[in-house]
Amino acid sequence: MWFKDFCDRLLSLESTSKRLEMIDILSALFSKTVKEEVNPIVNFVQEQLLPPFYDVQLGIADRMAEKSIALAYQKSQKKIEEEYSKLGDMGEVAEKECTSKEGNDLSVKEVYDRLLQIARISGEGSVDQKITQLAEILKACSPTEAKFLMRFIMGKLRLGVGEATIMEALSKAKTGNREFKKKIERAFNLCSDLGYVSDVLYSKGKEGIENFNISAMKPIRPALAERASSSEEIISRMGKCAIDQKLDGFRAQVHKNGQEIKVFSRNLENITHFMPEVVNEIKKMKYDSFILDSEALTYDENTGVLYPFQITIQRRRKHNIEEVSQDLPLRLFVFDIMFLNGNSMIDLPYSERRKEIDHLFSDTDTIAKTKMIVTDDPNKIDKFFDSALESGLEGIVAKRLESVYSAGARNFNWIKMKRSYKSKLNDTIDLVILGYFKGRGHRANFGIGAVLGGVYDPESDTFKTLTKVGSGFSEEQFKELYKLLNDIKVDSKPARVDSILQPDVWTVPKYVITVKADEITRSPTHTAGMKDGIGYALRFPRAMTFIRQDKKAEDSNTVKDIIEMYKQQKSVKVKS
Repeated sequence: MWFKDFCDRLLSLESTSKRLEMIDILSALFSKTVKEEVNPIVNFVQEQLLPPFYDVQLGIADRMAEKSIALAYQKSQKKIEEEYSKLGDMGEVAEKECTSKEGNDLSVKEVYDRLLQIARISGEGSVDQKITQLAEILKACSPTEAKFLMRFIMGKLRLGVGEATIMEALSKAKTGNREFKKKIERAFNLCSDLGYVSDVLYSKGKEGIENFNISAMKPIRPALAERASSSEEIISRMGKCAIDQKLDGFRAQVHKNGQEIKVFSRNLENITHFMPEVVNEIKKMKYDSFILDSEALTYDENTGVLYPFQITIQRRRKHNIEEVSQDLPLRLFVFDIMFLNGNSMIDLPYSERRKEIDHLFSDTDTIAKTKMIVTDDPNKIDKFFDSALESGLEGIVAKRLESVYSAGARNFNWIKMKRSYKSKLNDTIDLVILGYFKGRGHRANFGIGAVLGGVYDPESDTFKTLTKVGSGFSEEQFKELYKLLNDIKVDSKPARVDSILQPDVWTVPKYVITVKADEITRSPTHTAGMKDGIGYALRFPRAMTFIRQDKKAEDSNTVKDIIEMYKQQKSVKVKS
């Protein structure tokens, strides 16, 4: 496929905010796509060269982009800087300055391969090499191609297309309807690489997707838990079950293949280099290959006390990690296994998977198994829960003994129960920031007075508003938020956002924060769970964390979560 034809499709996507129209546009695109092109095209539409766990970044900042445009079109860098300052869109700058009306015949794969080459340039002189090679691509572009190329490079393509929309379009293109999307999604949940999944679909057909399996070094999308407000509710749903500890750290998925070790975060970033002591311990294990699900926490070496998430996450913000690991040693708590010696474990019952963990290793200071009991007695659950809280943990997770590992899904195979607060709402909520309101009075100095927070709706692949959050941030955090959000601001409401409120500035749904509120209420102002003109909102929300580095926008709580929490909250009121 010619790159110019692909860019024409991007123009069509850019002009609509209707999801069904997006599916039709993408389906038509995928119907004309051949096997060699589908992986690049899917990655382009996702606004990435490769998924984050591959650690491949273009590394082209504003000044480098300006130099490339100036070099390609024989203009002064000062002129390009002035144009960028005026237009605020590097794509529009390239489109305006492009000297070729038609461009050369660039294919999608050629552009993608050349960008991959640029991303892999490193070492002395790499900056100049990247500028020169990007300029060569720009010279061969038409104005429209130059616009979308530079927007992609700057991370500002902003088509409003989510993973679910792409999967439905792939299903429609290859089967004529959207029903096969569930099978595509299963494959995606097992490898977290939609480009690779599309490649399998095009090369091996439906059978390749139906037989898709996990492999080491490709992260599995983590299984997630639903909520319960009491031990009685847990037993009523599960009967006899496993009760595991719920830890206040960051999710860590450990992969071993021979002597190669990789650790991935919840949002699928490669965090191996943050955990040298864990890597060293994993290398000692006798099994050749495995994938473990775990939680990582820092702790006090003298007392053994586990530190909370806010302390643990500091490990990921430091550069001198070997030195930091002396002050903030890390302990990995393993609670599941998904792959062992070349064989998938995800379809085995949880009880069997847990036994394999017991055989895998003995506890050390660096790696240990979570403590667990099996019971159908609510009193024993409450006792285990209280013990967890006394140890500084978040609570417990109940697990159905016969349950499979539900990659990428939140269901009642796992149920979490967290510590209770004096407020009416017992749990925290992860919100995605959708925009901000400018500061007034004292907060005018920060640029931001409050952020518009929303939750994810997987059914529509959109974000629904839930609340405005203006409390809980420090002055420094407000200033940093202002900078971060201005880097991703957009001129109009993003296609994937459903909102009645109009913030002063819209942003791309990207950053997640954790908030606490007094309660969930019904509201005509917010679109989360809206039915007959009434949605849900938070009363007195306040931020409990700054940006959650371990979560992406789709990892925010869902509309379904909010409705379920509202129901639980009402039942607590009735009981009291």
